[in-house]
Amino acid sequence: MDTLDTDIDASGHHRGPPDGDADAAQAVTALYDAHAVAMIRIALIMLGDRAAAEDVVQDAFFGLYRRWPKLSDRANALTYVRSSVLNGCRDTLKRQARRDRRDRAAARSWQDVGSAEALALIGEDQRRILAAVRRLPGRQREALVCRFYLDMSEEETARAMGISRGTVKSATSRAVTALGRLLKEGQC
Repeated sequence: MDTLDTDIDASGHHRGPPDGDADAAQAVTALYDAHAVAMIRIALIMLGDRAAAEDVVQDAFFGLYRRWPKLSDRANALTYVRSSVLNGCRDTLKRQARRDRRDRAAARSWQDVGSAEALALIGEDQRRILAAVRRLPGRQREALVCRFYLDMSEEETARAMGISRGTVKSATSRAVTALGRLLKEGQC
């Protein structure tokens, strides 16, 4: 497992990054300030849980910080974070499924999320659509989020999801069809 190379004082608290990591801290902090809210929204759409969404985003940015010196093209740092958020959401969903398979089979509605912050973040007018998106299979949900929420190209989506461009096209098409059906049937 990677470790963060920081100075630790006698009480075990981090004193900050070593001098060689100052540019990493500054760059990652700037990216976080500019994109954290959007990344939390993405994770919230994927997970339906604000606390889990925030954890996934924090982990993604921390991973970027740890790997900053190893990035071959730092211009792709945001792409790295997006991919990390999607992967973190996948992992979280897998852990949730293992913990309680029955709850996974029963689609959670946005009212069950319960937190006022989550509802305020997504807006009441979008609740029905987001509830339908949450009912889609994971790959279809990810494709929709990447293509329409993040406005990523098919190629960018394929890279972020780790699938082919053709699979992105079919997953997106199936998701749009299923979403239309769910909304038309009033299942959300």
